Parts: sequence; structure tokens; C-alpha cells
Amino acid sequence: MSHLINADLHCHSTVSDGTLDPEVLAQRAKANGVELWALTDHDELGGQARAMQAAREAGLGYLTGVEISVTFLHVTVHIVGLGVDPTNPELLGGLRATRGGREERAREMAAGLAKVGIEGVFEGALKYVGNPELISRSHFARYLVEAGVCSDISAVFRKYLTEGKPGFVPHRWASLGDAVRWITQAGGMAIIAHPARYDFTPTQEYALFTEFKAHGGQGVEVLTGAHSPADALKYAAMCQEFGLLASRGSDFHSPEESRIDLGGLPDLPGNLTPVWEHLQSRIH
Repeated sequence: MSHLINADLHCHSTVSDGTLDPEVLAQRAKANGVELWALTDHDELGGQARAMQAAREAGLGYLTGVEISVTFLHVTVHIVGLGVDPTNPELLGGLRATRGGREERAREMAAGLAKVGIEGVFEGALKYVGNPELISRSHFARYLVEAGVCSDISAVFRKYLTEGKPGFVPHRWASLGDAVRWITQAGGMAIIAHPARYDFTPTQEYALFTEFKAHGGQGVEVLTGAHSPADALKYAAMCQEFGLLASRGSDFHSPEESRIDLGGLPDLPGNLTPVWEHLQSRIH
């Protein structure tokens, strides 16, 4: 039964804000019993060729992937694209534009932290990423833990990197319509990532799902590392209400930081149609 496939269609490598290389992730996925895998780095397709080759060598089914940062109702929302053509010019151009604001934002974040006496954070965070175009709050958090400012990643976010704190700087990402269009024009399927993570009222969440569907979005993550069993039930019901396909992905970033390991999620409920049923022709 296809909903029982151990698919992990959301994770991150060193190409964005993960701590493992694509090749290591492929081996870890295989060792953990994953049968269908996707690497979905933030706003970046640079790891796709490596991930696909590593999946082939591991005997692992592979879907190309990306996770696009979107601003919706002043909140950052993530849209996963699966089965995309990683050479599509419009998708590549859109991702380049989305990444473009990261360095400027990171420098503003570092300036905010410097004002409260925490110096050198931009340079420290760069040690974890290398490319300023891909710098993110996760890299800042890792450096602040290393520097002894906080004991763990969650404490950094709580004290410094969320709204109202000294290192928080909002960023205007792509629009929802742009992200869905880039994904679908590149031959892929757009999926709302970890919907329980967004601080929306029920009305705002309904608006997100309605607009996403209107733009051509097709799926939602029902099972993901950030979701409780109650969240999974809620989004399984919303899947059915909106006629969406169900996805499943750990959102794995690091053995030390992630709540769920690759391949560690429960099975999708049998009354849902998995996204991979509609992506068979895109599986490598």
C-alpha cells in the first residue's frame, strides 16, 4: 500500500542550514529504512546533483526538492517543491532573488546583537555556512552556542532571534503565488511545509490554504518533525477538506538538533492520497 512507503521528503544539507553533506544524508536515509528521499535545501538547488547521485548509489528512490521562503500575511511560510527540474531558469532566478536579501538581513541581525554587547556574530556564523547568500538564523544560533552565549539552539532563538529580540530582523521573501508558480513551471508539485509552525489564527490559516490552492498548490505536510499527533490529525482533515495530497518529511537538519531522524515518522493515514502517487514519473 503506497501510503505505507517510508518516504522522507523534507530535509536539509550543508548546502543550506543542515550540518551533514548530501552524500551523508543519503547514506543515513538508507540506513534508517527510507525508501523514497528528497533533499529540500532552503532557496537553493545546489545540492541536487550530489543528492541524486548519492541516492542512486545507495539504491534509494529520489525526488528533487527545494524549500522556498514566502511571506504571507507578514509571516514567513515555507513551501516545499518536489519533483522540480533543478535546471529550470525561472525557478533558479526566483531562488536567486529570494536568497539575495539574506546577507543584508544577516548584517542587520549582527548589528542588533552588537548593540547588546555580542560582537562578531556575522563572521562567526559565516564559519558554518561559507556563502553569505545562504546565511540564516540557524547559523547565527550555532555560533552563539559555540561562543557560550547560550547553552542550546532553542535558547538562542528564544532570547535573541525572534520578534522583539535584539537579533531579529524581518525579511520579505517571495510571494506565495510566485513560489507556487516557480515550482509548477519547473514541473514540480508545491506543498505547504509544517503548517502547525505558523502563528496564524484559524481564519488566517484558512486564507493560506485557500490562496495556496488557488495558485495551483497541491499538497500539505501532514507528518513532519514539528507536528504533534494532534497536529497530524488536524492537517489530515484539512488535506481532505481542501482536496490536497499528503506529504511526509522529517525536516531533518542535524543529529544533534532535530526532533525526528530521517525515516522516523509514523505512517500516513490510509484515507489520504500521498504526494508520491502523483509524482511517480519524477522519481529517479
